Amino acid sequence: MPITLSDEARRYIALFDEETDVPAIDCLVDDDFDRIAFVVPTGTMGQAIGPGGKHVRRVESALGRDVTVIENADTAEDFVANALAPAAVYNVTISENDTTVAYAEVDADDRGVAIGKDGRRIALARRLAKRHFDIDGIELT
Repeated sequence: MPITLSDEARRYIALFDEETDVPAIDCLVDDDFDRIAFVVPTGTMGQAIGPGGKHVRRVESALGRDVTVIENADTAEDFVANALAPAAVYNVTISENDTTVAYAEVDADDRGVAIGKDGRRIALARRLAKRHFDIDGIELT
């Protein structure tokens, strides 16, 4: 599914690449929660974050906003699990009826982590899953 990036998102991706040496494949500006989310290629999460989170802190300082980094995946199930991290996601099932919904089985102790403060984590996961895999919703089980 092709993703359209705004000029602003392209500038943020360039800055992210410069600071982390990881070319982000997507950038979602979340003005509701004053943060920017970057989707990075599979296998580059550690490099993007940097030792002790150093790279992310540099990007946050340069942008003056919170930054979230999510690792891309080949399947919708893996992508949803990555988007809900650091919550422990045991299984993700995709149901396609009138709408496409991802049902994520999350450890009971990590439900709050998957939802995030004020619903931020799951809202971001829903937006990104829609952009990347045309998933209409994510439900926690």
